[in-house]
Amino acid sequence: MKPPALRRFEQVNKELWILLSLFAIALLLNHVLASQQMVLGFYVLPTLGSAYLYGKRHATLTALASVLMVVLLIMYGDAFGAERQRMMAASPWYTRWLDVMVWGGSLLITGYLMGTLCERKNSQVQELRDTYHGVLMILRHFMSKDSYTEHHSQRVSAYAATLAAIMNLGNDAIEDIKAAAMLHDIGKLDISRDLLYKAAKLTNEEYEEIKQHVNKGIGLLEPVGGSLRRVIPIVLAHHDKFDGTGYHPTKGDAIPLEARIIAVADVYDSLTSDRPYRKAMSPFEARDIIVKGSETEFDPKVVAAFQKAFRLGKLEVWAAPITAA
Repeated sequence: MKPPALRRFEQVNKELWILLSLFAIALLLNHVLASQQMVLGFYVLPTLGSAYLYGKRHATLTALASVLMVVLLIMYGDAFGAERQRMMAASPWYTRWLDVMVWGGSLLITGYLMGTLCERKNSQVQELRDTYHGVLMILRHFMSKDSYTEHHSQRVSAYAATLAAIMNLGNDAIEDIKAAAMLHDIGKLDISRDLLYKAAKLTNEEYEEIKQHVNKGIGLLEPVGGSLRRVIPIVLAHHDKFDGTGYHPTKGDAIPLEARIIAVADVYDSLTSDRPYRKAMSPFEARDIIVKGSETEFDPKVVAAFQKAFRLGKLEVWAAPITAA
């Protein structure tokens, strides 16, 4: 099994390896093929790839590196064999350099323009992402029936995102986890506040009503389109336990990993939050309860990530009013 540091390095630099490979292929073709016009077209690929992945600055630098490399190959062309030299000598020297200048200028302009377009696209995507999170924040305020529930979902979202990052999940998965955590209790809108905050032991009928908040939440989310639909299976399973004794009989890896992460974050925040019927536990007491629930209530891998985050001080209880739902 590869170390986490190596996996992160490979994930971050995958695109860079692709660009370097394209650049190396272009150089190899430049060495093998005699037709200069045919070869020059291959240098567009790493430039476009750099524009798409890194923006106009890196695209322009990639184009400039390509131009310099071609200039060096022309200046020291003896290394590429007599046959190639005879074919290049058939045309005047100034024609070859003029071709390279026109090609190099076009490549630089292409890299700059494509990089600018990609940066603009990424900016628009980020704006949509910010708007998306703004809608989630508005939904959170609608979900807040009083001061006791206002910050719970936001804290669970932050804790869950921290655990997901510790487990090396990708950015898309982390975004889904944050959204699902913000909406995981949306079904409680239709449940009596007195029942939610009842201090005495719930009857079977009351417990069944509480359990319905998951299905009610799914009913509210199903009409929504776009990326929010991806969070539905996560919200549906966030009360499922690792040993199959939760709201649904699903257990183990059959429960979505995102839901298993939110389950730990949800319980941790609930335990460290003041409730109408009890005071908050200390973070250390909450940690011990979660560790004790490993392999029964919680996924051991998520608990291990929780313990690591706890040791690193990344799960400190927020200074905002400590509330839970």
